[in-house]
Amino acid sequence: MDRESAEPTVSELPGAKAREWVEYHHQVSAPSTYVYDFVWDITEDAEGPFCTDVDGNVLLDFTSHVAAAPLGYNNPKIMEKVEAFDFVDPTKIAGQDFYVSDGNAPGEEEIPGPATLMNRLADLTSQYDMDTVFLSNSGAEAVENAIKVAYDATGGKYGLTFEGAFHGRTLGALSLNRSKAVHRRGYPEIPAVQSVPYCRDRSCSPETCDCGFFVRGSSSLREKLHPERGNVDPEDVAYLIVEPIQGEGGYQIPSDAFVTEIADLVEEHDLTLVVDEIQTGVGRTGSMWASDDLPIEPDIITGAKGLRVGATISNTDVFPDEKGRLSSTWGAGDVVNSMMGVFTLDAIEEYDLLDNAVERGRQFKETVADAAPETVVDVRGKGLMLAVEFDTKERREAVVESALKRGLLTLACGYKTLRALPPLDVTEREIELGAHLLLDAIEDVS
Repeated sequence: MDRESAEPTVSELPGAKAREWVEYHHQVSAPSTYVYDFVWDITEDAEGPFCTDVDGNVLLDFTSHVAAAPLGYNNPKIMEKVEAFDFVDPTKIAGQDFYVSDGNAPGEEEIPGPATLMNRLADLTSQYDMDTVFLSNSGAEAVENAIKVAYDATGGKYGLTFEGAFHGRTLGALSLNRSKAVHRRGYPEIPAVQSVPYCRDRSCSPETCDCGFFVRGSSSLREKLHPERGNVDPEDVAYLIVEPIQGEGGYQIPSDAFVTEIADLVEEHDLTLVVDEIQTGVGRTGSMWASDDLPIEPDIITGAKGLRVGATISNTDVFPDEKGRLSSTWGAGDVVNSMMGVFTLDAIEEYDLLDNAVERGRQFKETVADAAPETVVDVRGKGLMLAVEFDTKERREAVVESALKRGLLTLACGYKTLRALPPLDVTEREIELGAHLLLDAIEDVS
């Protein structure tokens, strides 16, 4: 496949082979979230945002597997390095029992493993005085360990979260979710987790806010923590967890006033701030961490997706020092995924992909906003974390389906929003192609 000239080509979706694979898959698969009957053929051509399904259809993937494939498919920026190695088995070790290296001295390794990735992450969060990392399998595990660390460090009992939040699907993380009832309905929850509204207007001020966060010259969070009028003693708060941009909740970009109020209250009450960078981090917004562009100072950062592993990052004084307090069979033990995480960080730096995310994200927003009909109520995003909001949920669903038939993969989020997450090295041509496929799909259902 020549990425410079490839274009989506669709004959039938799903085709006969795809339908057969989907039926076969669901014979043993538990019900879950399958957006469409697209079956990637791993033996066929795929590069960057382009991939081929089992019926020969070529798709332009603007989901990047919900940011978990940050450079798309078979990207030479990573694969040329990967192909130089002969892998061993097991590729996952019981990393809490012993260590792994390639035989070279630390800092001189040719095959970067978990220790290399952890050191890189410590360097990339040093501006927040972070120097300690716990690796895990997923973002949900990263969040679980973050709140465990916070409970341990503070001795507090309350957790504070935001309306619309999504932090994962394990029981602890579910207790923090406020996006969709289906995620947590009927499951037991961590007690004493309270929520406040999340800003849904990126241009609002305390005077113009209508999302419920700012009220009567104050904020709902400030009132909750008020020593006389509040119902939560700040001394009892174990952590406040926030997404810099809400993901599952609808790609909501908060206002400067909202983030500044959080920063002020964290400092005023000495709260432990957990920033969930699982979707926003690793270059997705045009900065390594979305926090880098905000006035907040995270005490704990959770990462995953683009890192290929879960990561809980903080200062050594925050982490418990008791052995066994944190542990996992696969903690710090995934050799291949840690290596892929390192190579991803290398590619971001080597190819100036943070700048590319900013430029290409701006191109997408301008192209879609300039031509979108009135059925589009908002085009927003930061870097390559992009969203198009429609007038109704039904129209959003129809646009996702129409775009798929044209060969463009997108995803839904929130109530009536479509999200696009192109690879971090997406080109000007690919954005132009994807934006116009999306506009055609919008026109088709408008």
